Amino acid sequence: MALHITAAPDDPDLLDLPWSLPLEEWPAKSLVALPRGISRHIVRFVRLGGRVYAVKEVPASLAEREYRLLRDLSRLDVPTVEAVGVITGRTDDHDQPLEAALVTRHLEFSLPYRALFSRTLRPHTVSRLLDALAVLLVQLHLVGFSWGDCSLSNTLFRRDAGAFAAYLVDAETGELHSRLSDGQRAYDLELARVNIGGEMLDLQAGGLLDDEADPIETAEQICHRYERLWGELTRPDVIEAGERHVVDARLRRLNDLGFDVAELTITAVGGGRRVKVAPKVVDAGHHSRRLLRLTGLDAEENQARRLLNDIDYFRASLGAARTDEEEVAQRWVSEMFEPVIRTIPRDLRRKLEAAQIYHEVLEHRWYLSEHAGHDVGLDVATRSYIDNVLAFKPDEEAILGARLGPASTELSYLGDTAEQDVVAPGG
Repeated sequence: MALHITAAPDDPDLLDLPWSLPLEEWPAKSLVALPRGISRHIVRFVRLGGRVYAVKEVPASLAEREYRLLRDLSRLDVPTVEAVGVITGRTDDHDQPLEAALVTRHLEFSLPYRALFSRTLRPHTVSRLLDALAVLLVQLHLVGFSWGDCSLSNTLFRRDAGAFAAYLVDAETGELHSRLSDGQRAYDLELARVNIGGEMLDLQAGGLLDDEADPIETAEQICHRYERLWGELTRPDVIEAGERHVVDARLRRLNDLGFDVAELTITAVGGGRRVKVAPKVVDAGHHSRRLLRLTGLDAEENQARRLLNDIDYFRASLGAARTDEEEVAQRWVSEMFEPVIRTIPRDLRRKLEAAQIYHEVLEHRWYLSEHAGHDVGLDVATRSYIDNVLAFKPDEEAILGARLGPASTELSYLGDTAEQDVVAPGG
């Protein structure tokens, strides 16, 4: 049986991995020591050509199905891991068949939930994780994806200014439809509530949940947060004719949540004296896309919102004559953002993403200015942040800690690259 590799063309080194060995027997020289969450399958991390990948051993039908689902979700701009390849036709040295493997790209600076709980978290931080998961579940439902196993274990979290951004890791049980029924959404949400409740009870048993946090009440929060967000995104408004400001306010709220509106459906109600307005919401990432368009910086949604606010402040400081948004944004990059990042010593730059560092410098500037009674300026804030904050932060990988359960998938996002099939005769 021939070894068969389906992969993107920029990952040819996959052929060099020891596919004739079961994943749990791969030699240490092939592996990268990264923290892993909980998974029902064996997962290992490897480094190829300067990139880190996760390899998950599963039956061939499941590997191929999940590969297609993950790539479909990436094309729909849903925050999910990047599927890189599927390896089938594996055999050991005695020609005995081995399970197939799904290969995904490691998502840099990502945090499995158990890593976050390696130290007891405050209830507020737990709430932010659930907020991120609720947003992810809504995004998936908007594109017609039924997850079938929504949980903290199947999610990765990245720091996003003062919040978190959630990424889908495991799509093994998912289904993609043109749209979901209310029943399908309710079923997904109930699974999320039950799964999260179990995860919270497990953390409580391990002494990793704050004493004030009730596991069952915490799990219930996902339902409330999801329903509020779904209602804001999808409910129609019935307003009096001429109340344009009500519609504008709704659009601003949606943008603040990070969602774009593709179009509005307006229907006359009650003889034309009232109108029913229903927004057609598209994928999240309103602020991230705007920042990318203006500056070329790729950031999470809350990071992008904070950086855009700083650009607006910078624009105001230049005076009313500076009205060209793109010109101002480019000046902000060269005069504000890049000088801060260049000031960070090279050995400290891997601690956090550049956008997160800049956000934290702004926070530190505010803190210092409050205590000083005047604006201390960006240069002073940057150097103080490096010496008194960043220097004492562990690398994100160290933050994750080693007290994690068995392996899970930690992977990455994106890419609409073409695929190619690689066949190695004889395995």
